[in-house]
Amino acid sequence: MNASIETLTPAEAAVVSHVTMRDVHRVIDEHILPESLYSTDQTRSFTSQACVFISFYFRAADRLTSEERQRTIRIASEPQGSSGSRLVQDAFLTIDLGTFWKDVEESLDRLHAARAMVVSDPEILSGTPVIRGTRVPVYDVAASVASGIPVDRILSAYPSLQREHVELATMYAEANPQRGRPRLRTALPPDVTVLTQRKKRRTPPAA
Repeated sequence: MNASIETLTPAEAAVVSHVTMRDVHRVIDEHILPESLYSTDQTRSFTSQACVFISFYFRAADRLTSEERQRTIRIASEPQGSSGSRLVQDAFLTIDLGTFWKDVEESLDRLHAARAMVVSDPEILSGTPVIRGTRVPVYDVAASVASGIPVDRILSAYPSLQREHVELATMYAEANPQRGRPRLRTALPPDVTVLTQRKKRRTPPAA
């Protein structure tokens, strides 16, 4: 990952680090990360390396104090040849960051796959982001997962999808949250039957 450091939005950093957006902003607001790992110019952004230390800081909270975690991050991110170090030694304390590097690298690979899976074409649903090779809106799939619909039911509703599509759609939506009011669904899944669209008139209370 050192050879190809990329810049991530807060939402992308949260997904890759497996933490919340609130936690991601905390590392800047509380000066947990060295300034070389993020930027606040115009908008907040993070290097992909920052995700390793974000993940470590919050996941190791039950084992190490805040001071120990911050000192570990500072040592591991020093520019004197130790940036990207998996093994950090601080006096009697030795910390192996290998698991955090591996998890972040795998999450980045998944994020790249999610990005590649989604396309936006003016000729397909007026440019609505869809899963490549289909007309299935990616945010509709993610919304179905978020609402608790089982994956098997989603796959039955969208026969052109595979389980991998559903998993990557969820990741894509989390890394690229929609702004404003959610878009209305352009079409219902093929197995849905609309019984009625008439609204029941409310009966005024008795005097």
